[in-house]
Amino acid sequence: MNHSKKPSLSFSLGANHLHAVLRVDQIRNDTLIQLVQHWADPDSRDEILDALDELAAVVQGIAREGELDAAIEQVEDVAGMDTAQIEVPTLDARRLHDELSAVNRVLDRFNPQRRVPAPREGGAAA
Repeated sequence: MNHSKKPSLSFSLGANHLHAVLRVDQIRNDTLIQLVQHWADPDSRDEILDALDELAAVVQGIAREGELDAAIEQVEDVAGMDTAQIEVPTLDARRLHDELSAVNRVLDRFNPQRRVPAPREGGAAA
């Protein structure tokens, strides 16, 4: 359950209390708005549809390394999408810091020495 004063931009614990959850609704909203802004142009619409069809094929199949990222970038390019980031005002930054600190206190009870797991194959840590 998210107890944040601003759930649309917040940190909370995952349901099993073994991970943090970052919620940033503004990024999703901006993404959809940017997509439909270019969708209104008939010339862009065909390019966007082609890129979305390609992305759907990659998602539904077995993607080769880098294929999913390339398909997403293609959608972003033809739809003129900005980087997935938002500005966080000082008060929200402090609130997010407090929320993440509270989440980390719970997560650290299972990892008091804050040990980092070995990287997985492919380079990402667990």
